[in-house]
Amino acid sequence: MGSNENPAPHHETPTFGNPDLPPEGMENITGDPASATMTGPRNPVLESQFPNVITAPGTDISTQPFFWSSFNISPRRQQRGGWAREVTQADFAISDEIAGVNMYLEPGGIRELHWHQTAEWAIMTRGKCRVTTLSRQGMPSVEDVFKEDLWFFPAGLPHSLQGAGPDGAEFVLAFDDGKQSESNTLLLTDWFAHTPPDVLAKNFRVAQEVFDDIPLHNLWIFPGDEPGDLEADQVAAGVEWGGATEPVIFRMSEVTPVHENSGGSIRIADSTNFPMSQTIAAALVKVEPGSMRELHWHPNADEWQYYMQGSARMTVFNTGPHANTTDFRAGDVGLVRRNCGHYVENTGDDTLIFIETFRSDHYEEVSLANWLSHLPPKLVSAHLNIPEETLAKFPRGAQGIVPLP
Repeated sequence: MGSNENPAPHHETPTFGNPDLPPEGMENITGDPASATMTGPRNPVLESQFPNVITAPGTDISTQPFFWSSFNISPRRQQRGGWAREVTQADFAISDEIAGVNMYLEPGGIRELHWHQTAEWAIMTRGKCRVTTLSRQGMPSVEDVFKEDLWFFPAGLPHSLQGAGPDGAEFVLAFDDGKQSESNTLLLTDWFAHTPPDVLAKNFRVAQEVFDDIPLHNLWIFPGDEPGDLEADQVAAGVEWGGATEPVIFRMSEVTPVHENSGGSIRIADSTNFPMSQTIAAALVKVEPGSMRELHWHPNADEWQYYMQGSARMTVFNTGPHANTTDFRAGDVGLVRRNCGHYVENTGDDTLIFIETFRSDHYEEVSLANWLSHLPPKLVSAHLNIPEETLAKFPRGAQGIVPLP
């Protein structure tokens, strides 16, 4: 008499590219296509942006906190003169070390005089911006910044930003606290409006009537005349050239890459070459089509990414094991926890450009290829079951970017 019990499911032997039991990934549905059926409501437009989420590589395993977000889905706060949108920890739970803001100022548009309770790092993505600051020693600075230039304002440093012609200014800010919001700043107009008029008069030694027409609500972003001659503004502000204060502006385009080959380049800005930047370290990465950011990890801080151009995919490897792959495009934000292994591969036809920022005073990276090339080959062979003569063909040292064939 036959048994009524169902036979135990047959599991194939794990293979390279599909290593786990029970098997995961689309490779496993041969003979059982119904198991991939998705009958619920779907958003084809959104699905089209994440091919490696909908159809994950067979090497992916389990799940982990989602490490993708985007300014493209962030509400845009619009005012005359410009706009801003942000990705904070409230929107992107995994990012507790850094919050990001994308802002645009039209020609003449002013981000009003203000300061923050956190440090502000920024990279210009297009246009021209006039930046004013007052150092902790009380020394003024007035500078113009352009594409790929950086600035860094320590917590409490007062500053203003103004778009210049012909295109205005667009930039991305990184604050060294994931909870920081661009809508939570200390604004000049707010302080004036909420200080007794007689106190203002006494402080500035003028008649109280001088303050009758001050704004009663903050300006935040507002239109203005385009900034004039830079040197004239510097003289009017009392800038003293050759002073002892550390510059808040850094010209990233003038930095020699730490890695550069046919596959792309990596430029670093941290406290070693940008002394003011004590809480944010950064890398500007360019990856050519067909190449990738090599397998690596960062031991000293989480990596907050902003994708400026192109398209990419990234797999993040974590303890567990957990390994998940997702896709990125211009305007997106990524987050890799410290010590988690990852790569970033150019999946498009144009140069991939993105920034990596870290809440640290210095940049650190561990290259997988560099590590393996500085071990006894017999030890590596015992781990990977790869002959020593083949291991000798592996890259020796860190590549940063994988060169094109």
